[in-house]
Amino acid sequence: SLLVMGLANGASAQEFKHKAKGQFIVTTRITSVAPDEKGDIKTAAGVDSGLDVKVKDDTIPSLGFTYFFTDHIAVEAILGTSKHEVRAVGGTTDVKVHTTRVLPPVIAAQYHFNPKGRVSPYVGAGVNAMIFYNSKDYNGFKVKLDDGLGYALQGGVDIALKGNWALNADVKKVWFNTDAKINDGALKSKVDLNPVVASVGLAYRF
Repeated sequence: SLLVMGLANGASAQEFKHKAKGQFIVTTRITSVAPDEKGDIKTAAGVDSGLDVKVKDDTIPSLGFTYFFTDHIAVEAILGTSKHEVRAVGGTTDVKVHTTRVLPPVIAAQYHFNPKGRVSPYVGAGVNAMIFYNSKDYNGFKVKLDDGLGYALQGGVDIALKGNWALNADVKKVWFNTDAKINDGALKSKVDLNPVVASVGLAYRF
């Protein structure tokens, strides 16, 4: 019976490709980008207008590219683009002022626990860029958002399937703030976007 159990365990170990040094993983994900925004709109003189900036969530496809330098240490580049509606809200006011697409690439260094196991969690930390493009203004407002850099923390888990395939669940918290110039500077706001980026997806291990 010990021999049978040993053979069964050996067969099970061969059912999936575990993480290892030199491995390259491509992950396709469905990603929710949910800004946890905070930003008061002020006049050019610094007087509070009574309005706040609100930014709507978006759900997008995204890609992750991971390379393992050791069995435990890897670097991932995450690519995707989201579209967000910006509103000015306060008192009886709730008006759409702007839409913009955002390209927020993240590069994170990761530590992977239990790389040879079927279930392998990981943590990561890195930097992100926020590049705003294809922007449109609404309702008489003119909005300019500054591009910039931020940083991110990451946690996730990979669950190996048969062969080279694995399921992935991933959550990132991104810290980023931008200066918003409204109507050529007549109004302005320092906006903390700080999105939570949650994903589920399917990975292939090369």
